[in-house]
Amino acid sequence: MYRSSNIALSESTFQKSSYPDKPWWEAGNTSVQNRGMTIEGVAEKGALTFLLFITSGMTIWGLGLTGQPEVAITLFFVGFILNAVFSIILFLSWFTSSFQGLFANPVFVLAYSTSQGLLIGGMTYALEHFGGYQGITIQAFLITGMIFGAMLGVYRSGLINVNHNFRIALYSAVFGIMMVYLLSFILLLFGVSIPLIHGSGPIGITFSLLVIALGAGMLASDFDFIERGVESGAPKELEWRAVFGLTVTLIWIYLEVLRLLIKLQNRR
Repeated sequence: MYRSSNIALSESTFQKSSYPDKPWWEAGNTSVQNRGMTIEGVAEKGALTFLLFITSGMTIWGLGLTGQPEVAITLFFVGFILNAVFSIILFLSWFTSSFQGLFANPVFVLAYSTSQGLLIGGMTYALEHFGGYQGITIQAFLITGMIFGAMLGVYRSGLINVNHNFRIALYSAVFGIMMVYLLSFILLLFGVSIPLIHGSGPIGITFSLLVIALGAGMLASDFDFIERGVESGAPKELEWRAVFGLTVTLIWIYLEVLRLLIKLQNRR
């Protein structure tokens, strides 16, 4: 029932809790308010996670603009190394459940968000000030926000039926894209680039639009996952897992929107 296309939100999420043999309302004397997962709880934790992401990213920009590039570069590489570790964990989580517990750990979630902010902050600063892509950061940010708002509205209106077949199809498509990314990275180590999809031609732009569409579909699946978790009385600690899933999705969409904007500017 609860299968999500997001690797952080798997089918078994609500089957594993501190009280696996009882529903939360029968587990000890804990109250509904303290034990149950809520939309408000997800929103509050999501706001904190987003704040750390923005703060870490703006720190890189602030250091660069105030003439402290050495510190900015150091923090950028810290973010790069941490994200390499997180990426390995996320990739392995497609094949094993050994790392799934980390996704509900607030320290892990906040560390992931902060490191992503450092990495993306450094990337966007370099793109704007050395790559000649002025204004691309705020454009990608606004577009990502609009995609999130639009998908939330579409989901709440019931225009998308997030059923089992939808999730399976989405999961398969996202897994295929991940394999393309992995293949691209391996080939890049040998100085080979997959033609067309990374270029600024029609095929490259279409590929980016496809990936963004899949990301939007993941948002709908994640919204459904969270809603069903709240309705089923999932343990409150899974709010962090829900936030992590949304964070992974939104950052992926933002990066692909950024890539699309770069391709469009390169065509001019």
